[in-house]
Amino acid sequence: MEYTKEQISELINKHSEREHGLQDLLEIMLESMMSAERGEYLSGDRTGDKGNGYRLGHTYGQGRTLEFRIPRDRYGNFHPQILAILKGQEEECEKLAGALYAKGLTQSQVGDVFDEIYGEHYSKASISRMLEYLRKDVGEWLCRSLDEYYPVLFIDCVFIKVHRRRSCASEAFYVMVGVKDDKTREVLGIYDRPTESATGWCEMLNEIRKRGVGNIGLIVADGLGGLDEAVSASFPGTPLQRCTTHLKRNMMNRVRLGDKAELAEDLRQVFRTGDESYTVEKAWDRWQALCGKWGKDYRSIRNMSGDPLYKSYFTYLNYHPRIQSMIYTTNWIERLQKDFRRVTRMRGAIPNEESVLLLMGKTAMDKEAYYRQLPGIDCDKTLFPD
Repeated sequence: MEYTKEQISELINKHSEREHGLQDLLEIMLESMMSAERGEYLSGDRTGDKGNGYRLGHTYGQGRTLEFRIPRDRYGNFHPQILAILKGQEEECEKLAGALYAKGLTQSQVGDVFDEIYGEHYSKASISRMLEYLRKDVGEWLCRSLDEYYPVLFIDCVFIKVHRRRSCASEAFYVMVGVKDDKTREVLGIYDRPTESATGWCEMLNEIRKRGVGNIGLIVADGLGGLDEAVSASFPGTPLQRCTTHLKRNMMNRVRLGDKAELAEDLRQVFRTGDESYTVEKAWDRWQALCGKWGKDYRSIRNMSGDPLYKSYFTYLNYHPRIQSMIYTTNWIERLQKDFRRVTRMRGAIPNEESVLLLMGKTAMDKEAYYRQLPGIDCDKTLFPD
């Protein structure tokens, strides 16, 4: 039975008025166009080739996922041209959804943005399917192979609120930022553990070893106890520089408000940078003098004087004066943590650790500042041998 053009148009109009009618028509149209394209393909010089059923496919349209059958040929050489166009549009939608989600929008808010752009509301389920592209991309990036050598590695934890077992609490996410041979930076890894510990850092350092890291010139970390042993166990012979900024904050919290300015100046004199004549031995003598001076009035400072752990705060003085201010603190990684907190704070408590890793991973991947070279950091030939 043949229909006139007017009859076909009337049937289409009637069906489009039904619930999901327009989506049905789009699926039928796509299938028909691809079937016609396969017929045209097989009509050429395709000896022995013929139609071989269909495979399922999908794309996004009119606020929901469109599902249709993609025609196949016997030899698997037929690829509908319209499918390539749809695939490109689908990837653009997925990239847009992932970018909006990574900037701090919830899935519902991403759906609202798509509503304004495309004129149709996309459900949370549709947006979740679009985010599979982002999950796959970030998942592969977090497990990628790493360089064999990193001159400097900065490590620190950021604490994010996560829902678990019907309660909400801050959990530790271990972050590693490495300086590469080409003077750029990259985030080597982001790992989740409920708490921060030296044992946890030992696990993380062993993890990057499995991913290809064989040698590290210097590790910069906070003042967590037991890190010396963790570093020695994972990368024997690698020096440890503890963050002087963390120590200064800790010291300032030990004195009265009226004493803070004087103590801050004393600390500046102890942790000097850029002076070639200022050695580890001189710095340690100044540290002992500081503890003696302030220890007369503050017992907690007096007890810090003889602890050999504090010697690792002066490791930076063994390197070129020009780079000492770059390696005696974890400030670089703390700036990254501000970005992490910004995208996670917009959501309050995150439903699970996978969602946190997704947001943090995407933020780290998009950190454009890390692609710029650090001027002068390669002047130290201990870390950057020719």
